[in-house]
Amino acid sequence: MRFYQRLRDLREDHDKTQVDIAEILDISHQHYSMYERGVREMPMHHFVTLAQYYNVSLDYLAGLVDVPRKLR
Repeated sequence: MRFYQRLRDLREDHDKTQVDIAEILDISHQHYSMYERGVREMPMHHFVTLAQYYNVSLDYLAGLVDVPRKLR
């Protein structure tokens, strides 16, 4: 699974909108939308912020593994 598909799945599983997540990342809704569509690469600091927010490992968020592991 690609990271942008995982972003959307996690957001929807948490009943959040793109606007909600954009606010957490302190970016515009349009900017976040580009991450979810795979149009723009997401910087590492946003990956870290979202991994902490969703309480999942970076490898899961990046789509490298399919089984989520919680952070400590």
